[in-house]
Amino acid sequence: MATIFETLKLYFTYPFVRYALIVGVLIALCSSLLGVTLVLKRFSFIGDGLSHVAFGGMAIASVLKFTNDMPLTLTVTVISAILLLMSSKNAKIKGDAAIAMVSVGSLAIGYLLLNIFSPSGNLSGDVCSTLFGSTSILTLTKTEVYLCAVLSVIVVAVFVLLYNRIFAVTFDEDFSNATGINANLYNFAIAIIIAVIIVLAMNLVGSLLISALVIFPSLSAMRLFKSFKSVTVCSAVLSVLCSLLGILISIVFGTPVGSTIVAADIIAFLVCYIIGLLVGGKKI
Repeated sequence: MATIFETLKLYFTYPFVRYALIVGVLIALCSSLLGVTLVLKRFSFIGDGLSHVAFGGMAIASVLKFTNDMPLTLTVTVISAILLLMSSKNAKIKGDAAIAMVSVGSLAIGYLLLNIFSPSGNLSGDVCSTLFGSTSILTLTKTEVYLCAVLSVIVVAVFVLLYNRIFAVTFDEDFSNATGINANLYNFAIAIIIAVIIVLAMNLVGSLLISALVIFPSLSAMRLFKSFKSVTVCSAVLSVLCSLLGILISIVFGTPVGSTIVAADIIAFLVCYIIGLLVGGKKI
């Protein structure tokens, strides 16, 4: 145990470790706030679909040799989020079918482009890192940390300011419209914020694991609490703790950061599920 603490103390002297912890906490906090809304609206897989879109956007940026792929990836993902939300109201193409089409299509096209116009000699390594997160936390730069911090503050501020309206839209869109709240507008805002969170999280957990950060903390909190506010707060706390734990374990034992964080989320869900059974807790 003493050796582990000594190792952590040594690593904390390096800036890249502090960068990873800051980004991990911010991403976990943002993803958990809107995760409750997505789960309750039965739209959880929008995160999975948009993460594959982000992979396609990143592949295009790599082929075009952009020095910073985030602007293009973010633009493509936000546009796709809006289109997916619009398609969910289309009688010809249902929301789940649209997500499946966009998800598989983006993943396939992105991988195809990377194969045809490979930007580096280590294609398998680049693809694996993008899909499952970087195996090393050395990839985070100070610029990425600052950008993540600014966008995270915006996401949290928007959620807090619009909390009552998001709550209303989450449970009853028809009632929201009747009371003067434009449900479609707030649905678009939610989709755009999720797109931003997904792009931010790609370097840390990878495009295939992002939806776990959105879903697991929310489901865990629903095992313990009944009210929307309590579930949201508990989800945020669990998400941040699991993110910190996952990053620290990956530092000590050299495991992939993204996979370790998701494993911590799974364990937290199992613990909350058992506690919920023992105390008679019910989900929302």
